[in-house]
Amino acid sequence: MCLAATREQLVVAIRQHRSRSFIACTGIENIDEAITLLEQNNWDLVAAINGVIPQENGILQSEYGGETIPGPAFNPASHPASAPTSSSSSAFRPVMPSRQIVERQPRMLDFRVEYRDRNVDVVLEDSCTVGEIKQILENELQIPVSKMLLKGWKTGDVEDSTVLKSLHLPKNNSLYVLTPDLPPPSSSSHSGALQESLNQNFMLIITHREVQREYNLNFSGSSTIQEVKRNVYDLTSIPVRHQLWEGWPTSATDDSMCLAESGLSYPCHRLTVGRRSSPAQTREQSEEQSTDVHMVSDSDGDDFEDATEFGVDDGEVFGMSSSALRKSPMMPENAENEGDALLQFTAEFSSRYGDCHPVFFIGSLEAAFQEAFYVKARDRKLLAIYLHHDESVLTNVFCSQMLCAESIVSYLSQNFITWAWDLTKDSNRARFLTMCNRHFGSVVAQTIRTQKTDQFPLFLIIMGKRSSNEVLNVIQGNTTVDELMMRLMAAMEIFTAQQQEDIKDEDEREARENVKREQDEAYRLSLEADRAKREAHEREMAEQFRLEQIRKEQEEEREAIRLSLEQALPPEPKEENAEPVSKLRIRTPSGEFLERRFLASSKLQIVFDFVASKGFPWDEYKLLSTFPRRDVTQLDPNKSLLEVKLFPQETLFLEAKE
Repeated sequence: MCLAATREQLVVAIRQHRSRSFIACTGIENIDEAITLLEQNNWDLVAAINGVIPQENGILQSEYGGETIPGPAFNPASHPASAPTSSSSSAFRPVMPSRQIVERQPRMLDFRVEYRDRNVDVVLEDSCTVGEIKQILENELQIPVSKMLLKGWKTGDVEDSTVLKSLHLPKNNSLYVLTPDLPPPSSSSHSGALQESLNQNFMLIITHREVQREYNLNFSGSSTIQEVKRNVYDLTSIPVRHQLWEGWPTSATDDSMCLAESGLSYPCHRLTVGRRSSPAQTREQSEEQSTDVHMVSDSDGDDFEDATEFGVDDGEVFGMSSSALRKSPMMPENAENEGDALLQFTAEFSSRYGDCHPVFFIGSLEAAFQEAFYVKARDRKLLAIYLHHDESVLTNVFCSQMLCAESIVSYLSQNFITWAWDLTKDSNRARFLTMCNRHFGSVVAQTIRTQKTDQFPLFLIIMGKRSSNEVLNVIQGNTTVDELMMRLMAAMEIFTAQQQEDIKDEDEREARENVKREQDEAYRLSLEADRAKREAHEREMAEQFRLEQIRKEQEEEREAIRLSLEQALPPEPKEENAEPVSKLRIRTPSGEFLERRFLASSKLQIVFDFVASKGFPWDEYKLLSTFPRRDVTQLDPNKSLLEVKLFPQETLFLEAKE
C-alpha cells in the first residue's frame, strides 16, 4: 500500500511539472486548456508542445513515441578516457566546501531612451526599478515623473515599482518617452491632436491570410505596434518574428511606436497577417538568387539541423576559418574576476547571436551554487553550466539555433540558473578544470579534459543535494533542439521528485522548530510571570514593613509626647482645698469618662494637656461643652477655668475633628 501511494504521488508530481513546463513553452495561461491538451497526447509533453507550437518555432517532431524518454544520466564509465571506476562516486557526489556567503554581483543594463529629438543613455543595475529610470530621465529631460509615459517594454506597460530583473531584459534596450500632457515646443495644436489620438480607440480589422479569418480588435491610441503583434500571436499562434504584415502605413517603421503616431486610419484600419516562409525555403530561394552570406544564414534560429548534415564547416562557407570571423574573444584571458569575465561573455554573446538568449548568471561558480541550491527548498533550481569553445564547428549552430530558441530560453529562465564559461583559451580552460575538480571531483574534470574540440559546446545539468552536487546530464553540441528540450525536461522531472521530498523534509523540520520555539517561548513567559509575581510579593512585603515601621515610630513619638505631658501636669488638688477647685467630667468617643479636679485659677491649657496625656491630642480632637454648646478648644488656652466658666464643675465630651 505504501509503495502504491508513493508511486501515485510521484505520478502526480511529474504531471504537475509537465503542466508547468507545457505552459512555460507554449504561453497558454489557461491551466484547464493545458491539462486537456496534455491528456489528449497521453501526457507526452513533446507531442503536446509540437501540437501547439509549429516546427519553425523551435520544437521539432519527436522521433520517439509514447511517453517522454529521459535523457541518459552522466556515466563516466561510458567514456574510455575517464579515470578508474573506483573514484567515480566522488565525481558525482563530492563533499561540498564550506558554505561561505558569496555576494552576487549585479547585472548592468544599458537603456537608450528617445524623447523627441534627444537620446539619453542610462546604465543601471538589474536590481533597480522602473521608477529609478524615470527619476534619472526627470533630471536629464526636465520632465516631471507624473507627466512621463515610458514605453517600449517588450512585456507591455509596467509599474514604476517593477524591478528590472523580473523583466528578464537583454543587455541593451531601447525605450521612448511620451508626454501626452505636455505640449510640444513648436506647435500646441499638434499636441492637442496627438493627445486626442492617444485617447481614441482604433478598430483593427486583421485578416489571417492562411485560414482566411478576420479578427476585429480594439486598441487604445497609446498601445504600441509591438502590443498589437503580441495579441495577434495569441490568436494565430504565429510568433512575432514570423509574422508577415500588409497594410501598415509607411510611417510605422518602429514596433515601439504607438498607434496614435503610426498614421493608422481612424476609426477603422485593415491589416493582413501571414506566416513567413520557413528558414529552409528561405535558404533555397537565397541560394538560387544570390550567394550573399547573409542570405544563406538563418538568423532566426528556429529549426536546428545537425551540423554534420551541412557537409561543410561554417568557416568553409565564408571562405575563411571560424576564428577569423570573430573580432573579440568571448572571455578575457586570465581574468582576475569571474563576474567581470561573465559580463564580457554576455555582451559578446549578445553581439554575436542577438538579445534573445539565456540570462547568464553574473558571478563566480560558488555564487551560482548559492543562488541555485542554498535557498529554501521551494526556491531551488537546477544549475546549467554552458561551456563555450570558439574553435568548434558546432558552436555557431548550437548557439544561434538551439541556445537562442525562444522555447529553450523560456524554459531555462523559468527552471534553471545558467552559468557560462569559455574554454577557448588554455588559461581559462585550466581555471575551469580546477573549479570542476574542486566541486565535482576528478572524474568529471577528466571527462571534460578529454573532450575533443568538435564535441563542444557542452551543457552540464547540475542538481544540488544535501551534502554534494550531482551531475545529472552532459549534453554535447551535436544534438537537436528536440533532444535538448527532452533532456532538460527529464532532468527537471528528476529534480522535481527530489524537490518534493526536500520540501516535505523542510516543512517537517520547520514544524518541529516552530513547536520547539513555541515551547521555549511559553517557558520563557512562565519564568517571567513567576519572576514578576515574586518581585511583586517582595515589593508588597517591603512596603508593609515600611508602613509598619512608620506606624511604630509614630506611636512611639505619640507615647513619648503623652508621657511628657502627663509628667508636666500639676498634681490634682484635693476636694478640700483653700483655693477654689473645679471638677471636670470628660466623656471620650468610646463612652468612657475621665474625671479630674483642677484649680479654678488653672489655665485652660492644663485641661488640654490632661486630655492629650490620655491619648486625645487637642489637634485631633475638639472638646465640647454641653450647655451652652461650644467648642472649648477654640477658646484662649491661657485663660483660667474660672474665666471660661468651667467652674465649679462641668461635663465635657470629646469629638474627633474632621
